Amino acid sequence: MADHAVAAVEPPPRTGEPATPGTSMTYLGGKPFRRYVLWYALVFAAITAIWGGVLGVVLPNQVQSIEFAKWFTGADADVDLTTLNNLKSAVDAGTAVATGEQRRLLGLLSDFDSARAQALSLVTSLAVAATMIVQPVLGVLSDRTRSRYGRRTPWIVFGTLVGASFLVGVRFAPTIAVLALLWTCAQTTLAAVSGPLQTTVADRVPQEKVGATSGIGSLGNFGGGILGGVGAGLLLPAVGLDILYVFAALLVVAVTGFVLLARDRPSTDLAVPPHQWGPFFRGLLVPLRHRDFRWVWFARILLTFGYAVSTTFGLFMMQSYITPALSLTEATRLFPLLTVASMPGTVVAMLFSGRASDRLGRRKPLVAVSSGVMALSMLVPLCRPTLTALFVQVVLAGIAFGIYLPVDQALFIDVLPDKDAAGRDLGVAALGSNLGQALGPVMAGQLIALTGGYRVVWVMALLLTAAAALAIFRVRGAR
Repeated sequence: MADHAVAAVEPPPRTGEPATPGTSMTYLGGKPFRRYVLWYALVFAAITAIWGGVLGVVLPNQVQSIEFAKWFTGADADVDLTTLNNLKSAVDAGTAVATGEQRRLLGLLSDFDSARAQALSLVTSLAVAATMIVQPVLGVLSDRTRSRYGRRTPWIVFGTLVGASFLVGVRFAPTIAVLALLWTCAQTTLAAVSGPLQTTVADRVPQEKVGATSGIGSLGNFGGGILGGVGAGLLLPAVGLDILYVFAALLVVAVTGFVLLARDRPSTDLAVPPHQWGPFFRGLLVPLRHRDFRWVWFARILLTFGYAVSTTFGLFMMQSYITPALSLTEATRLFPLLTVASMPGTVVAMLFSGRASDRLGRRKPLVAVSSGVMALSMLVPLCRPTLTALFVQVVLAGIAFGIYLPVDQALFIDVLPDKDAAGRDLGVAALGSNLGQALGPVMAGQLIALTGGYRVVWVMALLLTAAAALAIFRVRGAR
């Protein structure tokens, strides 16, 4: 009787033992689950702080500085770009007539605009393209990793240390070519953090908690992007490129907390078949043979393509697209506020959409609606090229993205062809995001160079995100 009494008051287990030797435990609830979710979100916040601050603010400033020094030399080095852009708007509107000297400067401005757009698209797209190739490979390798720290942890630690080192190296890039090389190395190695980290959800979280976990992770994802962008906008004018040291340190601290406080089970007992290069590369195509996975993947490419098109040149649009034009200093400080303005809607959407999709058992409608709202947001600056229109657009896009991020990730987990190869398949899923992000800046940069303006960017973004909303309805095996 006493034994039965003791058994009756014992707390339920908080982790489930792995069904397959060498794989991760399952969090059933309680403190271990809460601790895991907290540090999972914090690491993603640190990673997206780098994307928000470096991609959104630091790199455009660095590219503009390098290109300005190439195009405006000698006496032209003191030219005021804001005044010149406002003159261009007045000439285009027919309210001013340029003198001969002004026409010469406007010609330089046009060449400079095209050059900086193409340079920024080169820097960002090369990095994403490299990540696109490496990330699925990292997923496969992490599936096969045997260590006392688990399958994913060694890759997360490696990506943190090497990626942070390359990130610091970006600070010293003297040319566009060197900048592109260093940022490509940084982003590629940082993918060794985000890819395996994301796969830990499939490893450790039960199906009924996947949506909520993805939602909290997406909240960290979004919050980090805001803090990174705002911090870069405020600190860059004061500390310059030394801000890259801060981003690198934040990542190291967050990953250290995750590795030590949300420890994985050893994977030393994992049964790993002999490695063969042929099956290895053919295996990357396995999830794309699965119809539902393929359509979710295709829809993600379209949406991230459109979203990347609309966001890559935000800092430059504030200087050259809207009326009246802003100076580089004004744009650097105001650009992160676009993300801040979108925060309330995005936070609410992230908090409720993942959990709502769990309770409703339906994800497709939420993904389609979010893609449609994203498409509608692109109409606002297309119709009215003003600073106010940019703020309205990011608020609508923020709500859409807040719904999309957790639910789309949960939908990918729902349609995984092989749960035992989650690292490989979610690596291929991430490839969809990377492909869209790589293509977007390249195509937009070329169109800007060809048309001499940014209006075409919004047209392209509208069409791509609308197509993403339609593509998701082709998924049949998930609701």
